[in-house]
Amino acid sequence: MLHKIDLEKLNIDKEFFHRCDTFITLLQKWGKVHNLSGRLTKEDIEENIIDSISPLEFIDNYDSFADIGTGAGYPGLILAMARADKKSYLIEPRQKRVAFLNFVKNSLGLKNVEVLCKRVEEVEELKVDLVTSRAVTNTKLLLDITANISTEKTSFLFYKGSLLESEIEEAKLKNCIIHSRKDRNYLYLKGKI
Repeated sequence: MLHKIDLEKLNIDKEFFHRCDTFITLLQKWGKVHNLSGRLTKEDIEENIIDSISPLEFIDNYDSFADIGTGAGYPGLILAMARADKKSYLIEPRQKRVAFLNFVKNSLGLKNVEVLCKRVEEVEELKVDLVTSRAVTNTKLLLDITANISTEKTSFLFYKGSLLESEIEEAKLKNCIIHSRKDRNYLYLKGKI
């Protein structure tokens, strides 16, 4: 399934597939012991990888990003694997998940990744071009809690499900872009709203 991805179309690093193979193996090993993800079959992990990188087709270029609540690696670690030339901050408060993310980072030699064992509200002296998040909280709260790591030019990419329309209304968003793939909605905001 992964090898059907067009690396050039998504501007993905040529080492991506090799990194994915290692990631899948490590997640399956760690996931069973540490309960990192409920979906650990190769097919499920590959689907989550594809879900993580699909927005690379439509978002603007960026030099740095922060992923809020990276968990088992979706989407932040996968995006960092796909774009190893971009500075990546994976913000995750749970220690066992941080240990896993650091293990994968070191196993893959990802020099572009910094894993922060904090809640995003506690992060200081960090500003990024793009903020990403999947399955953390609602859009309005995400925008509020990431104010300390964003600027007027920061864009936001939130991986959302069926509640997207009500979240857009609650956050009073007007200039957002929505892309859909299967049961996933991608909410993209270019700059502060």
